[in-house]
Amino acid sequence: MSEGSPLRLTKLAKRAGCAAKHPPGFLLPLLGMLPPIYDPKVLIGSSTADDAAVVQLTNELALVLTTDFFTPIVDDPKQFGQIAAANALSDVYAMGGSPLAALSIVGFPDTLPATVLSEILRGAAEIAAQAETSIVGGHTIKSEEPIFGLAIVGTITPQKIWSNAGAKPGDTLILTKPIGLGIITTAAKNDQDTLGAIHEAITVMTTLNRSAAEILRGYTVHALTDVTGFGLLGHLRNLTSASRVTAEVWSAAVPVLAAARQYVQAGIAPGGTRANLKFLADWVDFASDVSPEEQLLLCDAQTSGGLLAAVPAEEAAPILQALRTANILGTIIGRIGAEGTGRISVRKIAG
Repeated sequence: MSEGSPLRLTKLAKRAGCAAKHPPGFLLPLLGMLPPIYDPKVLIGSSTADDAAVVQLTNELALVLTTDFFTPIVDDPKQFGQIAAANALSDVYAMGGSPLAALSIVGFPDTLPATVLSEILRGAAEIAAQAETSIVGGHTIKSEEPIFGLAIVGTITPQKIWSNAGAKPGDTLILTKPIGLGIITTAAKNDQDTLGAIHEAITVMTTLNRSAAEILRGYTVHALTDVTGFGLLGHLRNLTSASRVTAEVWSAAVPVLAAARQYVQAGIAPGGTRANLKFLADWVDFASDVSPEEQLLLCDAQTSGGLLAAVPAEEAAPILQALRTANILGTIIGRIGAEGTGRISVRKIAG
């Protein structure tokens, strides 16, 4: 960074946001190598690639444990902290829990002024306050790229856990945020965001999934996950695989940020998105009228994306009404099929 030039955090990172995560083709086989967990207090571990772990303390209380961190996805330090915090908190909401406290995870170059880190931490603290939780400490190391995230402890009633393993044939799939965030943030990082779409993307990424989760708690939720680095289809694959069911997605129904459609047509997509699509070749069958660009969008590596819920079909309409009354995007994007091995079919519209 030359003297007097504006700070561009994204220029200090090789990969941005959740697109920096190792792809599922790398990570999932590693999880399969871990020794099984026999501790009866561990209600959810790593075996189903769920969003967080859950450890039981009493018959009425369990802890939700999660961590998430990444390199800058935006240039503004405070916004980076806000997005990273919202993204990490989302895993607690995705399990049906309430965040209790958080610890900061920081990697920071000694070539940057401390005021940059101060702004990152300030942004994270603001989002944590919205979640009615506190960042109570943390740990820092020196690193070549800025890294920030949170380790979070939440609470939950053991009988009210939302896992990704309970979807049932006939369920309706509801999504609560649009996709395309990885494509837009990549365009901004590469100075290709000609539409200025990063501002809308930041609004989406800094919006907590708290309100959506609170609404869903009033209804029957068979399975739920949040959509982050593995993309919509990648996280749906985890859900269908864990639930031992199949699913159908209607690409025309999936809400997409408008600029992302234009940018993907121009060939803009993060490496993580392309890696997701490659991995899913063994799991997803695309109809002939689903274009390659639409396929990339459905696999786009999201950061602080929405909740994806499998709910009874008869409850879908009231859930959508409740979400929209609260000014939350609620969209039916597909359905759970029959019992199976987790395969997903993608067609343009519902059949």
